[in-house]
Amino acid sequence: MSLDPIHVIGGGLAGSEAAWQIAEAGAAVVLHEMRPVRGTDAHQGQDLAELVCSNSFRSDDWEYNAVGLLHAEMRRAGSLIMACGDAHQTPAGGALAVDRDGFARAVTARLQAHPRVSIAREEIAAPDARWDSVIVATGPLTSPALTETILSLTGEDQLAFFDAIAPIVHAETIDMDVAWRQSRYDKEGPGGDAAAYINCPMTRDQYKAFIDALLAGEKTEFKDWEQVPYFDGCLPIEVMAERGRETPRHGPMKPVGLTNAHNREEKPYAVVQLRQDNALGTLWNMVGFQTKLKHGAQTEVFRTIPGLERAVFARLGGLHRNTFINSPRLLDPSLRLKADLRLRFAGQITGVEGYVESAAIGLIAGRLAAAERLGVALDPPPPTTALGALVAHITGGHMAGGSFQPMNINYGLLPPLETPDAAPRPKGRGERGRARKRAMSIRALNDIDAWLGRSIRAAAE
Repeated sequence: MSLDPIHVIGGGLAGSEAAWQIAEAGAAVVLHEMRPVRGTDAHQGQDLAELVCSNSFRSDDWEYNAVGLLHAEMRRAGSLIMACGDAHQTPAGGALAVDRDGFARAVTARLQAHPRVSIAREEIAAPDARWDSVIVATGPLTSPALTETILSLTGEDQLAFFDAIAPIVHAETIDMDVAWRQSRYDKEGPGGDAAAYINCPMTRDQYKAFIDALLAGEKTEFKDWEQVPYFDGCLPIEVMAERGRETPRHGPMKPVGLTNAHNREEKPYAVVQLRQDNALGTLWNMVGFQTKLKHGAQTEVFRTIPGLERAVFARLGGLHRNTFINSPRLLDPSLRLKADLRLRFAGQITGVEGYVESAAIGLIAGRLAAAERLGVALDPPPPTTALGALVAHITGGHMAGGSFQPMNINYGLLPPLETPDAAPRPKGRGERGRARKRAMSIRALNDIDAWLGRSIRAAAE
């Protein structure tokens, strides 16, 4: 007997991952993507899973980094996003960065080729009343019409916060007589590259002049958006400076772990890092330099950075609006909208932050929707896993009071070890912390394997 398809609205990272998981589980899925029928303020192409901000999936270290652990769990769950990311990675030290164009093309091609996936290029203003299983995965760039529908369904009065985009520079226009290649602390990445970043050094006087120019530069204003809060993990560089002139130097411009290859005796007061943005190595993005400076001000201010005096920008920075719901109040533990159980939410709209976290919630939403369609009882992963901890956070498991805000995966979302004394107890606070993280990661991978095994056996029956 043919089953009705599950409908996924939004072809970003979360929607693409959800559609893939549904199809791989054996159910039919229709993936609705409004581009190119309706564009957005940030997307440039028509491919699914287009990366509109950084090209980094962040650390790939599963033992000591929570997002690296999330990578590992998703790989074990057959993640499309991780498979395409691995196939199109670019050098980035200890991080997993991808060639954004190759990555998006690969995701699109694999979904187009899947026999149980249909892709509909159309804007959805509201889920069709005849659809009995829907995943809303429209992310930070939800259309105004669908936003209004979500507001009416949820009773929310605001679903928005600002998110910013960093500039991208043509590699040949960076002055390598001033800049040098080095990863912080010479840390090697997955490909063994310990020189994955280009570093532009600043003296104290240069830093002071840069901050002056940054603060004085003309910014884009948003009038009725002015009260929308920024997410702290993606602050514009000038907003950091407004919070304190030394703030950028203790954030993306920190000089620690770096030695100027042109003058090893001279310690830079601040450093601007650039990370490779495409497989050819011709484009590099300015790490942590999300901005709302107007384009003319960007070229003027950023060319005061030593090594970037003649920089040619392939893309200048910008600012767009993110959208998320009050998930702890609105969603049940299976990511269903309490007011309408045929609807699930996935991705950044649920209140996770970051590419990988968004795709992770898409992965879980897709598996849960597919299990429901196929008549299989399936609970979310246990909260001892990175996947389960994210679900627990957004559905209320980690809310200790206060307003709900977007969250990256971190070890603080996982429950503490039940038997901490069983873990090695090396000397030194830092080593104890590393041992604890590794023990939590091992526990997580064991528990995700058990969850995946149960869900696969149940589906097979």
